Amino acid sequence: MRTVVGILCMVALWIGLSLPAQAAITSEQYSRGDRLTREAVQAAKKGDLFTAEKIWSDLIDEFPLNPALWSNRGNTRAGLNDFDAALADLNEAVRLAPDEVDPYFNRGAILEQKQLFTEAINDYNKAIELDPEEAIAYHNRGNAYGSLGNWEQAVKDYEKATELDPKFAWAAESYALALYQVGDTEQATTRMKSVVRKYPLFADARVALTAMLWGNKQFGEAESNWVSAAGLDKRYKDLDWIRNIRRFPPTVADNLDSFLNLN
Repeated sequence: MRTVVGILCMVALWIGLSLPAQAAITSEQYSRGDRLTREAVQAAKKGDLFTAEKIWSDLIDEFPLNPALWSNRGNTRAGLNDFDAALADLNEAVRLAPDEVDPYFNRGAILEQKQLFTEAINDYNKAIELDPEEAIAYHNRGNAYGSLGNWEQAVKDYEKATELDPKFAWAAESYALALYQVGDTEQATTRMKSVVRKYPLFADARVALTAMLWGNKQFGEAESNWVSAAGLDKRYKDLDWIRNIRRFPPTVADNLDSFLNLN
């Protein structure tokens, strides 16, 4: 099971996915590929996605049958907001490795970014079929269901993600958000407070709790949480970002709108 949190997951090993039989390589090629992969991963970690993309492209030119390389370049291109090129790369990764989890998982994340939520759900379904213990796939499928307005199914997926990985903070927060959207405001608020206690610098959770408390008419506590959250990430003052990029559930977004405009 992955332990990383985020939309996309980098395949760290350049030969991390099954290769076709005809793709045998020499020890020298393997060593060079391993070295270049480490350089690409380090570049990505430093935020130098252009360098990472160039390295992945060079490796693909030399090893075009390696699905991990296509998957990694697709993830990198998604980080550069080139979602069409990213999707093309993940399509090739799926074609080369149809029985591997990562290409479906990563393609689903890119489809989400393109707001193709039904298609994303199909990929997450396949990822879950291949690995039923994959918490992030359940979490991301919940995101896609929520974006389609199916919050009841989103609740189920988030709950399953938290069961599979109790330390998955994003899943715990998403579960609380979805519960609030379906009207279970008491349990939602209790769960969000628990997330904030465990992760006091988790800006997203603090902002979500602010909105929940405001909607519950706990105005003083909402103000207190906002003071702690406001300096962590300025994007949370942008309601357009909240609704269309971060995609808070509508009720929580409306509460935050009311709070920020003191309605």
